Amino acid sequence: MGGGTTEVTSNIQGVTQAATEAGAASSQVLSASDELGKNSEILKSEVSKFLNQVPAG
Repeated sequence: MGGGTTEVTSNIQGVTQAATEAGAASSQVLSASDELGKNSEILKSEVSKFLNQVPAG
């Protein structure tokens, strides 16, 4: 292989690795977002229960 071909191959490998890492990060963000959504629903429910126990006026 010539020097240019080696450089192109190296660049492709770098891009592939970066894409793999970006995909993994994306999965982590999706998971965190899902968990945040679940926690939000729990908090909403708990606040609603609390407010229903507070006497009016």
